[in-house]
Amino acid sequence: MSHDKRWRLVCYDIRDPGRYRRASKLIKGAGRRVQYSVFRCRLDDRELERLRWELSRVLDPADGLLVVDLCPSCAARVVTRNRDEDWSGEEEAFTIWPPVDHAPPAGGAPDGPCARNAAAPLGKSAASPEGGT
Repeated sequence: MSHDKRWRLVCYDIRDPGRYRRASKLIKGAGRRVQYSVFRCRLDDRELERLRWELSRVLDPADGLLVVDLCPSCAARVVTRNRDEDWSGEEEAFTIWPPVDHAPPAGGAPDGPCARNAAAPLGKSAASPEGGT
């Protein structure tokens, strides 16, 4: 379904600080802040409608909301200043580095910094006799 996602420019004008913070958190979960009240979000139609529904529960009729749908051609022509953001393709995915191997070693006991706490009772640390960490 990621092939249906398009860049959306989400802008708002909210007068109440409480509503502003709640709306900002909702939109931040869907995209990245570009300016103070402007976000860029890569959403498909269903995700956009869900975001608009969630915002409708927060916003007051006096608040403004503007969502601009950018076609791939228009997104590729976005001009920015002092920002190196690519609007032409997919949004960057998160990468966990270095890769983590969660499988226990051959002996079955944990290895690494968590090994010394593996046999300690809950709330007690094998590293300190007082039970702190």
